[in-house]
Amino acid sequence: MKRILRCNKCNKYTLKEQCTCGGIAVIIKPPKYSPKDKYGKYRRKAKCGK
Repeated sequence: MKRILRCNKCNKYTLKEQCTCGGIAVIIKPPKYSPKDKYGKYRRKAKCGK
């Protein structure tokens, strides 16, 4: 199954792992939500920078 990827360099969407601009495309799908998220506290700290 193919997934939609987004280029880190030009922010275009593609199905290939390497974009036409030469950048690397990554999966844009967010991780699955879980109320028992063990690492949520650390992820929020890293995002806010506090």
